[in-house]
Amino acid sequence: MKKLGLLPRLVLGIVIGIVIGTLNITFLTRLLATFSGIFGNFLGYIIPLLIIGFVAPGIAELGNKAGKLLGITAGLAYLSTVVAGVFAYLVGSMIIPNIISQGGELAGEAAAAEAYFQIQIPAIMGVMSALVTAFLLGLGMAAIQGKALFNFMNEFQEIINKVIKNLIIPLLPVHIAGIFAQMAYTGEVMRTLSVFGRVVVLVFALHVIYILAQYVVAGGISGKNPIASLKNMLPAYFTAIGTQSSAATIPVTVRSAKNNKLSEEVVDFAIPLCATIHLAGSTITLTTTAIAVMVLEGVDLSFGMFLPFVMMLGVTMVAAPGVPGGAIMAALGLLETMLGFSEAQLALMMAIYIAQDSFGTAANVTGDGAIAMVVDKLARNQKQTPRI
Repeated sequence: MKKLGLLPRLVLGIVIGIVIGTLNITFLTRLLATFSGIFGNFLGYIIPLLIIGFVAPGIAELGNKAGKLLGITAGLAYLSTVVAGVFAYLVGSMIIPNIISQGGELAGEAAAAEAYFQIQIPAIMGVMSALVTAFLLGLGMAAIQGKALFNFMNEFQEIINKVIKNLIIPLLPVHIAGIFAQMAYTGEVMRTLSVFGRVVVLVFALHVIYILAQYVVAGGISGKNPIASLKNMLPAYFTAIGTQSSAATIPVTVRSAKNNKLSEEVVDFAIPLCATIHLAGSTITLTTTAIAVMVLEGVDLSFGMFLPFVMMLGVTMVAAPGVPGGAIMAALGLLETMLGFSEAQLALMMAIYIAQDSFGTAANVTGDGAIAMVVDKLARNQKQTPRI
């Protein structure tokens, strides 16, 4: 099963869940509902730990680095991420309500097939408490420049990475199968499935538009041909589709960026940094799919609700690109606390997001090349070598 890859296993889980629910196999539906309940509680437990494990070391590592250009690079990456989310909201809020029918309540549907039993796994702290703790630890480690806690947090991050890779991701298709079995059991699955294709097409279109906009802006600032520069980054784009990881694509991204005749010093520090903190593509995907789930549920949309969500995404997902599917895992807490997603809505969100995760990652790494172009121009203007 592992050789199939996450997306095929996810599709297989959806199909199996739909078959079981449609055939009204109550025993299996309730069995899957039991597993989904336990798995969902475990996700709720691991999310605060994931936030601390991802965000604290990332902030500490940034804080330990010096140089004006590094601050500029981080600022550009965050700005690009937030602008991408706002762009996705503005377009998605206009288009999605016209292509998706409203109504339904996934939480109520999920309750139709009761679990045999439940196991409560309370989180050790809330999501906002985890964020504050991560900031406190990250800034504190950067301030004291101590190695003991920094090494501990790096090892803790590795533990969380292994939990995601070896436990959550492999079991996620079974969890999704349980959610879809419950929806099929109550006859609402076809309406939900109709969302998938439309949202995937919309997200891909938004990615393409935003990538083009990034290179037009970067080309205007750097004086380079935006189309030629983008063409040189295509190997990184297609590699990211296969790896589903910005970190794993770094070698190809670096080589592609250097083909744009950028300074080696700038590329060697800007690309790895952006691979960790620049998440424009993932933010477009998360924002658009969140809008789709909310419209599907008949929830009112507001810019005042989504702007804080997008701004927090840019921080919460720090270091998440190193893990396939890491972005959605890091975002689950924000979806629950800031947008009010239920367990069933989170599961549906994961299914829709992972179906197009490759394209979000590809948009991330391609945008890294555009940021490197801007930073390279600024470095040349200042006639200084970035200090790392």
